[in-house]
Amino acid sequence: MMKLIDKGMRFAKEMTVLDFAMLKFCMFSIGVIVALLLPESVKQIVLGIAIFVFVITYFPLMVKFFKTK
Repeated sequence: MMKLIDKGMRFAKEMTVLDFAMLKFCMFSIGVIVALLLPESVKQIVLGIAIFVFVITYFPLMVKFFKTK
């Protein structure tokens, strides 16, 4: 597992902004596909989890971004 993480870190250091944008669109698309395939009974639960994860990840990233000079 550590080899995979190390390889990912090396790859991330070589990525451009365009590469990161493509990765984000890829991850967004897979999220939409999974969401569309979910049964109605669990969509609200998954939505709540997604909102929670967004909030706890977005705000620390924005704080770090605005502190960057």
